[in-house]
Amino acid sequence: MYQITFQFENGANPVETAAAPDTTVLEAARAANVAIDAPCSGNGSCGKCRVKILSGQVEGLQTGHISDEDYADGWRLSCCTKPLSDLTVLVPDIASAYQSRMKTADLSSGEEMAIFHKLEEELKASGIGFGNDFIQCRVRMDAPTLDDTMPDTERLCLGIRSVSDCQQVRLPYFVVKKLATVLREADFDLMVSGERKDGVFSVLDIAPAADAAPLCGCAIDIGTTTVSAVLMDLQTGALLAKGSGGNGQIRYGADVINRIVEQCKPGGVKRLQQAIIQQTLVPLVAVMCQSAGIPVHSILRVCIAGNTTMNHLLLGVNANPVRMEPYIPTFYAWDGLRAGEIGLPANPNARVILSPNIGSYVGGDITAGALTSRIWDKDEFSLFIDLGTNGELVFGNREFMMSCACSAGPAFEGGDISCGMRATDGAVEGVHIDKDTLKPSLTIVGAAGQKPVGICGSGIIDVIAELFRTSAISAKGRFIRENPRIVYDKHGMGRYVLAASDQSETGREISITEVDIECFIRAKGAIFSAINIMLSSLDFSVSDISHIYVAGGIGSGINIENAVRIGMFPDVDRSVFEYIGNSSLAGAYAMALSDEAEQKVDELAANMTYLELSTNPRYMEEFMAACFLPHTNRELFPSSVQE
Repeated sequence: MYQITFQFENGANPVETAAAPDTTVLEAARAANVAIDAPCSGNGSCGKCRVKILSGQVEGLQTGHISDEDYADGWRLSCCTKPLSDLTVLVPDIASAYQSRMKTADLSSGEEMAIFHKLEEELKASGIGFGNDFIQCRVRMDAPTLDDTMPDTERLCLGIRSVSDCQQVRLPYFVVKKLATVLREADFDLMVSGERKDGVFSVLDIAPAADAAPLCGCAIDIGTTTVSAVLMDLQTGALLAKGSGGNGQIRYGADVINRIVEQCKPGGVKRLQQAIIQQTLVPLVAVMCQSAGIPVHSILRVCIAGNTTMNHLLLGVNANPVRMEPYIPTFYAWDGLRAGEIGLPANPNARVILSPNIGSYVGGDITAGALTSRIWDKDEFSLFIDLGTNGELVFGNREFMMSCACSAGPAFEGGDISCGMRATDGAVEGVHIDKDTLKPSLTIVGAAGQKPVGICGSGIIDVIAELFRTSAISAKGRFIRENPRIVYDKHGMGRYVLAASDQSETGREISITEVDIECFIRAKGAIFSAINIMLSSLDFSVSDISHIYVAGGIGSGINIENAVRIGMFPDVDRSVFEYIGNSSLAGAYAMALSDEAEQKVDELAANMTYLELSTNPRYMEEFMAACFLPHTNRELFPSSVQE
């Protein structure tokens, strides 16, 4: 056995673990719960699990992801490296960025509140009321004496009956356990939080009246790559905090298939569940609660929107049938779940609402997003597109809706791209390239003067579209121009340099390679071919679409012209496109606040038709035709031309 010490670039405390000689550094890191991003789940294809060997001897082949200079400096892919002695390994911040960059958003501008308020007004206009059964009441009680020996539980129930119209009171174990202490600390003056329904008051929490927190709810969007969440006041709807971070499961693969495979291994169910709950949601919600100044147990309702596989992994349910024909999940909907049953960060008796799934690869994130888009309340035909690790589509109107999903891979969120990253500080989200010099102008997420760290989805769309517009790449994505910004490695693989190493935040070059471009072309091809197949299966064409809603965490918004130029979206009037941001989170927010919104999402899921593309004989043919810029059939894209 060898001893491996993992040190962290971000200054976190070192972690030591023992590893057998035939164990890779990545496997040792996983066993020690060290966060190393491995989108390909350790098969050596993505090149993201770079670490630096500070001391000790290792074995393993050099791959094309490590330059000769970096290799000589000690850099290795952790999935391809095995110890030959005791090791000290540096884990760079970018490898564990999904964990270290977890943060809350500044709500001072009111922009987030404006977005959710607009959704609330639109849903009200569609007949969806915003209300719930949560109640908070102050209960003053007489202290017990030798002449008044009523037990604490009866005293509290009597007090609640005196200030409410409920004659039946339910007390959970969580409240009874701390009742004696809180009563006496508060001098028998409590603020009681709970739900009042059908004449029954179900107590969820108690606190001294002077220290009571508001009734809080939490809405969470669990994406394959990114997790976003908001805290809100359940009575007013006001946002209290917003946070986001990477999904800790990404260390087991960037796509759902790799994670399902990992779940099937011994101990895999627990590993995948802990990665999302203990390593992602617990710290994320803790940061938000600290920002809002509230205790975690004041969260009385949690609404989660995630794809079908994410829901299974979250609950610790076997997801393997989801990936095996005939692709049958264990559940579509789940009612009655409480936060304490799976260790979610909330009041243990908080009800957990799962936005319902409708197919093996169309989940609750899409049903929540469909609520947000409101295509169900329109006469005209609309198309809803959610760009994430999977591309999901919904087409229809108030009469019918059909949905489908395609495996786009994590490229839209920066995964599988050599310099890819989420749309957070330092991400290149917009690119314009001068036709003559090929010099780029970059738009970067963050404060003025922010140096680039990597490229997010909207930036990747822009740079590929701009390289194609300026005739720097061919329809196959290969470089065809000579320019100082286009360089080639010893294997003849070209890359376009957006920022040299001395211009980036990390001290590493920011570039996009031919492999990256090929990967993204496959992702955009999956989206366009799915649109074509779904429309043709209904005997519709793109000319029948009156509105296209684009959602997802791809960036603050994408350049629609560039998305059409590369053949990702149909070449229709640009005025029909609208970017609606994280519709999944917005829908979860509405469901957490409104009982009627929750019922509406259940109704949408029950009435939506699911189209399984993997069994469609034409899909692969359509996909292959779409894997060019913009398409093999240029008549589909008359406006997409090179300069």
